[in-house]
Amino acid sequence: MKGKKASATLFFIASVCFYIAAIIGFFSDGDFSVVYLCLGSAFLCIGAAQLNRDDNDTDKKENDDQ
Repeated sequence: MKGKKASATLFFIASVCFYIAAIIGFFSDGDFSVVYLCLGSAFLCIGAAQLNRDDNDTDKKENDDQ
């Protein structure tokens, strides 16, 4: 479970990095700032899905023990 939570955290960190790159791109008139914004959003969604999957796995294990 720690590995899955760590990978979700890494997705969130990558998302923040893409958002920072998008902000810098918007202010410096970069061409790929919208692409970085979309990539940041995609990584944010993947990280959230990873955490949701971890919660569902934990719930299944608790229900099996009862």
